[in-house]
Amino acid sequence: MSELTSVEGRSRVDEEPLTVPAYGYELIREILIPDLLGRDTPELLYWAGKRIARMFPLEHIEEARNFFEKAGWGTLEVSKQSKYEMEYTLTSPLIEKRLREKGKCTFQLETGYLAQQHEQLKKVIAEAFEDPKRRDKKITITVRWDSKDPV
Repeated sequence: MSELTSVEGRSRVDEEPLTVPAYGYELIREILIPDLLGRDTPELLYWAGKRIARMFPLEHIEEARNFFEKAGWGTLEVSKQSKYEMEYTLTSPLIEKRLREKGKCTFQLETGYLAQQHEQLKKVIAEAFEDPKRRDKKITITVRWDSKDPV
């Protein structure tokens, strides 16, 4: 049985990997949520990602890769890094399928999550944006921060 914990007393599933059909995940993510949120879906998913990051803070940004895999969000890799910016590449078979089959899909949940984790760890305002690379079947997420803008 999985252990449930969290920093704010909320439930969190640790360890024990489970297999969940992608169909159920896609029903919620691509049909139910956009139906409930309407045209504000990308913005609200970004803020939802930030909320998830606050609920489950990381000690080091390198832990994000493991979180993404546990959450079923895909494989997260750092592709570029500079003093005030980090670029990630996000891939998975499900992402490839979403990019191929969906006219418009968003990865703002993941983007908001990374922005907030950087903000918490660096203690400065951070923002992130996604750039779907349909031909390459991947998502690029760029996180930027300004050391002169503390939280």
